Amino acid sequence: MHRARAAACRRFRWFPALVAGSVAGSLACAQEIEPRAYSNAPVGVNFLIAGYAYTAGAVPFDGALPVSNAELRTSNAVFAYARVLDLWGMSAKFDAILPYSWLSGNAHVRGEPVERIVDGLADPRFRLSVNLYGAPALSLREFRDYEQDLIIGASLQVSAPASQYDSTRVVNIGTNRWSFKPEVGISKAIGRWTLESQAAVTLFTENRDFFGGNRRQQDPIYSLQGHAIYRLPAGIWASLDVTYFTGGRTTIDGVENSDLQQNWRLGATLALPVDVNNSVKFYASSGVSSRTGNDYDLIGIAWQYRWGGGL
Repeated sequence: MHRARAAACRRFRWFPALVAGSVAGSLACAQEIEPRAYSNAPVGVNFLIAGYAYTAGAVPFDGALPVSNAELRTSNAVFAYARVLDLWGMSAKFDAILPYSWLSGNAHVRGEPVERIVDGLADPRFRLSVNLYGAPALSLREFRDYEQDLIIGASLQVSAPASQYDSTRVVNIGTNRWSFKPEVGISKAIGRWTLESQAAVTLFTENRDFFGGNRRQQDPIYSLQGHAIYRLPAGIWASLDVTYFTGGRTTIDGVENSDLQQNWRLGATLALPVDVNNSVKFYASSGVSSRTGNDYDLIGIAWQYRWGGGL
């Protein structure tokens, strides 16, 4: 019994990051890059994540607004909780993410230089993901004999407007609207390599109090992710990541803006297990091709603690 538990724990070390993807807050939520989003894990295991991410660079604004030459910097702390579930024999995961952001930067508004410094809670996010094929719900003891082949999964993430927001300001930490992000993903293990792909669409409700009481609408953002993950000895893994997203054209009071997004980002991730309960993940990404100014740089670190499920 002890040997079975130890073997399962050793195998579980290959899964050191199930929640802590991009934690850059609401400014970058449509551009997250998250490898291993649909990895399997024993039922009943809990995850507690604390992370920090820093971003710097240009972000786009609605074409109807008199804003130009915007350069923003954000420091983002994140706290998250996740739990692995059994949904009708399929492994699933629920996670809740609460970011806190510090934002500073400058831009030109109507030709005049302005500066903005603000901090507060960013929009919290909640997600339920289910592995539909290739990753059954397993106890820790059963997990010792599990070998990944092909996994197909799906998820729904919801972002709630429960954050700092000031309608007299152009730049805010919060968005004052709901968003819904359904996604499907596929993961294929080939020896030490795992190849993954995810496709998603982010849907937005209206912001009816945008910059002085305007009504702001946004078209859906369609995104694709790809990951090439390599498993190293001692439970370490590294990945090269890419994402493309398009859409998101905005409308203010019925006037459509010229801000269609067609942007590419590249990134890398390195996960280091400390022991069966703890791991650390480092990640970075940068805009490589941008139609609307989303060419900011991001670097972050996340610590993860696991417990329950027999660990």
